[in-house]
Amino acid sequence: MYEARPTARRRLAAWCDRVVGADWFNVGSFALIIVNAIVLGVETYDRAIDRFGGVLLAVEYVCLAFFVVELVLRFGAHLTAPGGFFRDGWNLFDLLIVCAPLLPGVRENVTLLRMIRLARVVRAVRLFPGLRVVIGGVLRSLPGLVSFLLIATLTIYLYAMVGWMAFGDAYPDQYGTAGRAMFTLFLLLSLDGITDAFEAGRAVSEWSVLYYASYIIMASYLLTNLLVGIVLKALEDAHQAERPDRPAAAPDPAPAAVVVVPAGQRVPPSGPPADIGARLRELRTALDALEAELAGQARAGGADRRPAGRRPKSGRRSAGARK
Repeated sequence: MYEARPTARRRLAAWCDRVVGADWFNVGSFALIIVNAIVLGVETYDRAIDRFGGVLLAVEYVCLAFFVVELVLRFGAHLTAPGGFFRDGWNLFDLLIVCAPLLPGVRENVTLLRMIRLARVVRAVRLFPGLRVVIGGVLRSLPGLVSFLLIATLTIYLYAMVGWMAFGDAYPDQYGTAGRAMFTLFLLLSLDGITDAFEAGRAVSEWSVLYYASYIIMASYLLTNLLVGIVLKALEDAHQAERPDRPAAAPDPAPAAVVVVPAGQRVPPSGPPADIGARLRELRTALDALEAELAGQARAGGADRRPAGRRPKSGRRSAGARK
């Protein structure tokens, strides 16, 4: 009885894992998320609520019931190790948006309930690896974005102070204060209206060309490329984290030894022998045959070089006879 419980638990966890990982289950989850988003949008029309309020409410309950079942199945997939369920951030997110409407103070607030229902649309991200990579890249880029915003703010502030001193009297609406100057330069980051800014600046001083040209290079080009580099690096890290680990490449096998086998002999097997003694006997037989063949070749060569009528002494024996 003690052994049956862990076995049943593992079977249940394996079944839940198969269901959660099935394609039809993920497609159904995505379809209900889209239906939930459509219902949420339709509820913004008063006439639709008056005519189909009951139907929309029923669809909302069906979607909520499915989300609860999905959450239970995902927890069941971690039944043998429940801690793994809570280590997954997406599971915690699902648990929050499913259980939040049950909390006091939230269920009475219509605005919060609609925001929670809207957050269910974000659950579609977990069903697509590409979307998970993008979201993960955005989250990973946040520390780098803080440094980028600091550098960008300092750069714009310095140029804003120079612009206030140079154009504050001529164009008070754009450069009358440091705040207005920073806002004007922030809008110029997209290079929209930069031509008009050049012309207006030249009406005040020809040195404004150097001012705006350096600002375009520093703020529009360098800072923008820095931001793109930060985001691309974060996306690459997120992609590496999302991709499963690949097995290490096996080293190249050592070249096999070349074994010379005499004619008429059987080629020894290339794989590991089942019996070491049998393999040694095969090698000994092959060596004996090779020695006999070499001795025969040597004897034949000696007979060709020996003068006619001269015979070998009877006391000497060939290597083959001695063998």
